[in-house]
Amino acid sequence: MKSKLQITRRSSSMNWSTAVAVGAGLLLGGARVASASDQDCEEVAQSQLKACQSSALETYWIAIARCDNDAAEDAQGLCPKAASEELKAERADCDDQLDGRQQICDQLGGGKYDPAINPANFSTNITNPYFPLKPGTTFVYEGDTADGREHVEVQVTRKTRTLLGVKCVEVRDTSTVDGEVVEDTLDWFTQDKAGNVWYFGEESKQYEDGVLVAVDGSWRAGVEDAKPGIVMKAKPAVGDVYRQEYAISEAEDMADVVALGRPVSVGRTAYRNALQTHEFSGLEPAASEQKFYLPNVGFVLAVDDETGERLELVGIKTR
Repeated sequence: MKSKLQITRRSSSMNWSTAVAVGAGLLLGGARVASASDQDCEEVAQSQLKACQSSALETYWIAIARCDNDAAEDAQGLCPKAASEELKAERADCDDQLDGRQQICDQLGGGKYDPAINPANFSTNITNPYFPLKPGTTFVYEGDTADGREHVEVQVTRKTRTLLGVKCVEVRDTSTVDGEVVEDTLDWFTQDKAGNVWYFGEESKQYEDGVLVAVDGSWRAGVEDAKPGIVMKAKPAVGDVYRQEYAISEAEDMADVVALGRPVSVGRTAYRNALQTHEFSGLEPAASEQKFYLPNVGFVLAVDDETGERLELVGIKTR
């Protein structure tokens, strides 16, 4: 999960509000969307548990093989013990992920997540007041972290990317800590006719000392069955719960609407009308943050629930 601008797949026979509800598997008006089988989501979660356990066991045996190849480590018996402890920790993580995913299944109603996508229903003109993306705009955020001062620039480019036949706005999100680039990401967003902003994927690159070390969290709608989600609803209502992205075991961010008209202070300025959401993930159950959005501005603040670290909007540049 990232503290970023996001921080995220309709049939013409339906009206748009119904189509969004069915496609996204949301809770609208307190009524649960019907699904073919309430066990589908649970079955997916159980399959992911098995995959996680198998991966943990594979990691363990590779570690044991390395122990066997290191005479000094093996002689003291420290290496196998460390491998066993790591296996135990990874299995606990697998159990935590299962718990988190089962809770999400309960919140969403238990059906499959398989939104239908009609490219004719989307536009690159993203005008949602809580998530406006005008090309040429750059949002600048800053905050203190355990690793140093974080500086994030989110640039709404004039480029587009077509995914599942849908043209999306390309947004570049660059994060530095104490002046050193730690992440450089391309995100793709689009807006449906009802005003919901959808998230269709990201290409994320992580760096250490100027060297590319990982591409964790990268996904594209339509690739390996990844599906887009809603990053901002057209008419947020307290209690709404929705998927922002869905690439199984790669990107599983969720959000729920906590409050409307919430007071919030950003820098030295106090506001009274913020939208507050809680963002979490079945993939990272321990990751959780509160996000705040202002009408006609967008994302202004993220607060990490565990550490209390804040990432605040400090400026908006246009060109």
